[in-house]
Parts: sequence; structure tokens; C-alpha cells
Amino acid sequence: MNIVVLDGYTLNPGDLSWEGIEQFGDVVVYDRTANNTKEIVKNIGDAEIVFTNKTPLPKAVLKQVPQLKYIGVLATGYNVVDVNTAKDMGVTVANVPTYGTQAVAQFTMALLLELCHNVGNHAAAVNDGEWTKSKDFCFWNSPLIELDGKTLGIIGFGKIGQATAKIGEAFGLNIVAFNRSENPDLETETCKYVSLDELLETSDIISLHCPQTDATTGIINKANIDKMKDGVMIINTSRGGLIVEDHLKDALNSGKVSGAAVDVVSSEPIKADNPLLSAKNCIITPHIAWASKASRNRLMQTAVENLKAYLEGKPVNVVNK
Repeated sequence: MNIVVLDGYTLNPGDLSWEGIEQFGDVVVYDRTANNTKEIVKNIGDAEIVFTNKTPLPKAVLKQVPQLKYIGVLATGYNVVDVNTAKDMGVTVANVPTYGTQAVAQFTMALLLELCHNVGNHAAAVNDGEWTKSKDFCFWNSPLIELDGKTLGIIGFGKIGQATAKIGEAFGLNIVAFNRSENPDLETETCKYVSLDELLETSDIISLHCPQTDATTGIINKANIDKMKDGVMIINTSRGGLIVEDHLKDALNSGKVSGAAVDVVSSEPIKADNPLLSAKNCIITPHIAWASKASRNRLMQTAVENLKAYLEGKPVNVVNK
């Protein structure tokens, strides 16, 4: 079989192996494919199996590659593929769910701790000589915030939200969660489901772990920010479109939101005019919460298992049944 990976570099910049996929056919791996129909169709060529991470496969592309049988999405989100057109063409589309649960939860807490302690800025200040010049044995150039006893509100209480809550509880945080469905078995003395309004009104920290849907797009907006506590902190390791970035910028610059940390933005790579680049106390990282080697290795293994299951006639993780 002819197999093409359209944008393999992000998953595997050289520290993993494509051998698992290579056992199923002749594999061509492109580090990147330009985001235009002509280039995408050219790189797919006569392949029957295509893997993509962020390279889009809209109707205009799919209709030009009628030999295609299987699309493996090297991610959990699959909005880059026109799944309805693929279904009409008999093309199976499979994604990779849950591979990054622990990595994203850990990164979420890293962002929170950076907001609380500004470790990077303090380390830079030492290197710049500020401690050498200090008249005291220690100094700090921003408030140091203790988490114990504060409330962490988690919007989206799936596996990543739950893993984040578990770490948060270890720091002494009380957890309130909002989710479209509720599992009472997950509630404890320090973790409970609440309405969205109660979460917004009572949380000291709000962390986003929900998918981007019509219901959640722009969920962090001026109206909802106005409901929050003064000085709230906001973290987003989910999807950039969950936040109305102009509204968050205004809230940060006014002090209503004391700090924000986002690993995702509305358009990626980030544009030079993104409002958050000029916001006070806003940490922005380049969509890397998922990208530990262990996490990427799990993603690769699942992608291989998905393809194997498809070829055996028992497809799994299909998103366009």
C-alpha cells in the first residue's frame, strides 16, 4: 500500500520512528505540506492511506484523490478533515484520543505555578545581577501566591480535566467542575460539579479543558469575565477559540483578571497582532502541552494500532461512522 504522512515533523522531529507504519506499505513522510489544495493533492499522490496532523483535507482536496481509503489524524481533534465528504466517499477517518492526558494536566499545573511564582522572571533577574545588588538576603519582584485553600474551576471534566483536578487536590485546591454530563462517582469532599455561573463566580483559578463546539466557542468573554472574582487567573490548554482574546486582553490590562496562561490561541502559529501579545501578565506558550516524548510516543503507537485495526476490517476510533 502507498502511505503518505503529510506533516510528520511535529509528531516526530527525529526522536521517534515511523517503523510501525512502514510495516504496512511504502511510506513517504513529508515534514510539512503547504496549506494549499494543489500542494496537498500533489503530496497525497496515489496514496490510499494518508496521515495528517494539521494539514487540512477539505472537500476540494478529497474529491481529487478518489483512491483514498483511510485518513489517520495524528491528533485528537479532527476538524481539519471534512468528515462528511470522507464518509460519502467511503473513506474511514480515525483519530487518536486521550494520548496526552497526563502531559496536558502536568503542563496546566506548570502554567499555574508560573503564574503564582514567576519562576522564570525571578531566575532571569538573578542572572541580570539583581540578587547580587540586593541589600537583603532575598527579594521578589512580583507577588508569590499560595494555592492551598483556593478554588480551581475546571470547565470540561473529561479525562484531562479529571487528571488536572487530581494534581490540584494535591496542592490543597478545592475543585469545582462544569461539564455537559456529570458522573457522581467523581465527586469527593474537595471536588464537586456546579453550574457554569457558580464556577465563574466562586473560582480563584479557571482552567479550560473542553472541546471547542458551538456551545463553548468564546465561553471566556466579557459577560462571563464580569461574573468572575476580581483577580481571577485563567488557563487554557484546550483550544484558542474558547477565549474572546480582545475581551481577555482588556480584563488583564484592567486587573480584573490578574494573570492568564494560554498554550493555544485563535490562529496558530500566533499572528503578530494577536491581542494577548500586548496584555499584562499573560504567559503564552506555543501549543506544546501535549508534546512530551512519552505523549508523542503514545500517539504514534495508537496511530499504528488504528491502521492495523482498519486493515484487519475492525476499525477503531472512527470519527465518521
